[in-house]
Amino acid sequence: MKSIFYLLLALVLLSCGKTLERPEHLQAGMMTLNNTSMESSFYDFKLKNIDGKEVDFSQYKGKKVLIVNVASKCGYTPQYESLQELHENFGDKIAILAFPANNFGGQEPGSNEEIKEFCTTNYGVSFPVFEKISVKGFDKHPLYSWLSDEKLNGWNNQEPTWNFCKYYINEQGELMKFFPSSVNPLDEEIISLVEA
Repeated sequence: MKSIFYLLLALVLLSCGKTLERPEHLQAGMMTLNNTSMESSFYDFKLKNIDGKEVDFSQYKGKKVLIVNVASKCGYTPQYESLQELHENFGDKIAILAFPANNFGGQEPGSNEEIKEFCTTNYGVSFPVFEKISVKGFDKHPLYSWLSDEKLNGWNNQEPTWNFCKYYINEQGELMKFFPSSVNPLDEEIISLVEA
């Protein structure tokens, strides 16, 4: 019954452009589902960066993480500038991980090389950008399955609704919040999470 309530609440909040947050009873300690621990952890993932080198997510233990699905030809693309500013000002406190995806309006049609060139030339991006993946649909990458399946992350079923949706993960590797595209990376709610 609680899960139905949270689902309905999430839908209402999303329709109002609000962020989603982990319910309080799941915010402390190890997440469990029916008294069993999660099948996979955020730290279990290994993905290739834009240069094809494998990145082990266990290196992010003890650090806050902001995961963003990005695109080069989107109305939200200027958020790259805000993401870079967040990285420059708070890179010691939060890791920004960008995942190019072509799932929305064909707005990321380029190759990994073209995406890297675009990010570097236009926005001076120095935070980690990963190889292009799918963030929804039949070919959704396992990372985004984990981010958007409450059976895996403990509470959230919200997958990206457009480019530049954001998932905030705390220092223990727990998914804590979902932010829609309209929330700028320099929004005071994100900054307060980083500074907390």
